[in-house]
Amino acid sequence: MSAAVSRPAQFAANPRRRALIAKVHVAKKELGLTDDDYMAVLMDVAGVSSAADCSDGQLVDVVERFKSRGFTAKAAASAPRPQRGGRPAADHKVAGKARAMWISLHQLGAVRNPSEQALEAFACRQLGCERMQWADQRLGYRLIEALKAMAEREGWSQELSAVAPDRAVRTLRLRLVAAILAKLKSAKIAPRDWSVEQAAWSLLGMRFDTGHIFASDGDLGVLAAGLGEKLRAARGV
Repeated sequence: MSAAVSRPAQFAANPRRRALIAKVHVAKKELGLTDDDYMAVLMDVAGVSSAADCSDGQLVDVVERFKSRGFTAKAAASAPRPQRGGRPAADHKVAGKARAMWISLHQLGAVRNPSEQALEAFACRQLGCERMQWADQRLGYRLIEALKAMAEREGWSQELSAVAPDRAVRTLRLRLVAAILAKLKSAKIAPRDWSVEQAAWSLLGMRFDTGHIFASDGDLGVLAAGLGEKLRAARGV
């Protein structure tokens, strides 16, 4: 069940705005982001779940966030050279899973810097490699286990032995939202008796008609990003 999110005023179309929105969409494709990861970035940077709802300034900020994760606008030249400091992000399976966990850990407050460069540095330390893209995939479990250990220390359970494989991702997202809310309660940002639905509506203006258990995966991603932003704001980070 989708959440109803308050929408900001519409912005006037202009060539610069259209170009920025196009660049955001190209970045999503180039970085191989899922819809959930894409919306999480928009919510984290601009507090909205659609590029169309960003102001021109917010679109610039979103593009810069994507650049920090390895996005570079492709030049028209036949043999383009990488932009300074803009090495392409690792694109193998382990990197994709690690990237999703890194963003979630940022929302949870366990990772201060959500950038691709920060993840790259962490991954290289764990895997003993110069570039995550070049890492031995047989050793990728070391990186994932290190991220799981961080999650467990922050109250985000990774135990899935009793969970059906097709429910694993959804279960982890539900647990992530619950873990962030628990931290908001500990920080006295949310009352102890608030449910996820109450926090979503009171803090983010998101309403779930039949309860968060029936929310879409995309809604859960947006909710985690929004609650994470509130948590970081309260901590001054």
